[in-house]
Amino acid sequence: MAARLTGKTALITGASAGIGRASVLALAAEGANIVITARRAERLQELAAKIVALGGKAEIVIGDVREEATAKACVARAIEVFGALDILVNNTGIGIYKNLADTTLADYEVMFDTNVRSTFLFTRHAVPHMIERKQGTILMISSMAGVYGFAGESVYCGTKFAQVGMAQALDKELRPHGIKVGAICPGGVKTEFALGTGRTEEIVEKSGWLEAEDVAGAVLLACTQSPGARIIEIQMRTMNEALC
Repeated sequence: MAARLTGKTALITGASAGIGRASVLALAAEGANIVITARRAERLQELAAKIVALGGKAEIVIGDVREEATAKACVARAIEVFGALDILVNNTGIGIYKNLADTTLADYEVMFDTNVRSTFLFTRHAVPHMIERKQGTILMISSMAGVYGFAGESVYCGTKFAQVGMAQALDKELRPHGIKVGAICPGGVKTEFALGTGRTEEIVEKSGWLEAEDVAGAVLLACTQSPGARIIEIQMRTMNEALC
């Protein structure tokens, strides 16, 4: 059976670790050409080398996803090297878990810039190309914190609700152009996310949360739907969740 994404090109932000890295490997395994971006060059180089060793193709753009120049460079690289951009996975995210009274303006700004501004920038620069081609898939890696609120996470929840809202609005705006837009909303995931800013390694180790590969499976599902179907939102929780 042919790989389902052969000939397609995917751009994944925050690709150096966690959900981003797992999603890169899942899409590459199905034949997608990959453009990856993050600030940690060594990790991106290791990941690109792994893709190439498995017979795939990967391009690296090192940069800060909060900067418009990074978004422009990534979209341009996909088009110049591979001829098109078919899939955008807005994965970059940061969490700083504090009660509101303890949350600083700097905390607020870095969360909204990283989680929401980056989503806007990459989507904004991918969309014109996708409209021209009358096809594409855009995914926001949001969270269950974008579905309902959690105490001590009000600003983080605000950023994740924003991503879900953007996905819902863009689903209506872009569907007439043949573009699919959806949100993936996992609960806790065993990654380095929020370590030192609300989580510890011990909490993650004992959590029973989802694995990054679980979320990558949902990303792959959303990217391999038949032309006549779309996934608007996927909510994910661990099987270990307490019954109540």
